[in-house]
Amino acid sequence: MNILSLFDGISVAKYAIEKKFKINNYFSSEIDENAIKIAKKNHPDIISLGDVTKINYDALPKIDLLIGGSPCQGFSKVGDMKGLHDERSKLFFEFIKAKEKTNPKYFLLENVVMKKSDEKIINELLGVTPILINSNLVSAQNRPRLYWTNIKVLHPPEDKNIFLYDIVQDLPFKNIGNWVYGNFGKKQRIKDMKKITDKKSNCLTTSKTHNFNYYFNHEQTQYRNLIAEEWEQLQTLPIGYTEGIPETYRHKVLGNAFTADVITHIISFMNGDEK
Repeated sequence: MNILSLFDGISVAKYAIEKKFKINNYFSSEIDENAIKIAKKNHPDIISLGDVTKINYDALPKIDLLIGGSPCQGFSKVGDMKGLHDERSKLFFEFIKAKEKTNPKYFLLENVVMKKSDEKIINELLGVTPILINSNLVSAQNRPRLYWTNIKVLHPPEDKNIFLYDIVQDLPFKNIGNWVYGNFGKKQRIKDMKKITDKKSNCLTTSKTHNFNYYFNHEQTQYRNLIAEEWEQLQTLPIGYTEGIPETYRHKVLGNAFTADVITHIISFMNGDEK
């Protein structure tokens, strides 16, 4: 099976797909140096193509699966909601170009829940409507995402009933005052924080300080930030997957990544050379 992964990040797609299928060639398009370092650490055999806007499609073999999660900042509710007019989010059109150039047997595009007007444009260009899957079915993270694919997914993943207390490590807590800091430096009342982080983490973003990902002790009197190893588990990756770069960058590349077990579930409905 030949895979072309655009906006590949830390190659979570390769990790997820290899659970079900044998990969012959995995072509990765990515420009973030920290993400590339982690991808190559875990998958030395990936074939790097660099900038998505400079891919020579004529040099590629027949592609069986085109996969990608184009930049979401223009679609996200925490951004300015410029949608496909955003310089980052309009890179989605590179996915369309790749699909037209490679004519893959299967394709899979992931992005955030967005305005219906933007979703409609993507639907029309890809010829499918998206599937909504929340990562909370397979992990302790609330992460609703849209998945556009021609893979006939028969049902959502089974709920594994995983919660924060199943994955957190035994680490020191901080004493609670009246406030904690979260979303882009804004203060958040502790009483509201306790409701938010009771059993599931909020959706991971590109910075541990940009969202309310805290863990409270049993008495709800102390709290702490979730660490990179816990973020890895929230994305259903092995502990240590992102070791080798500074902690801040580990959070960034994990916030940009797929939830591996969701991808494994979706591609399990493909016909291919199963392991």
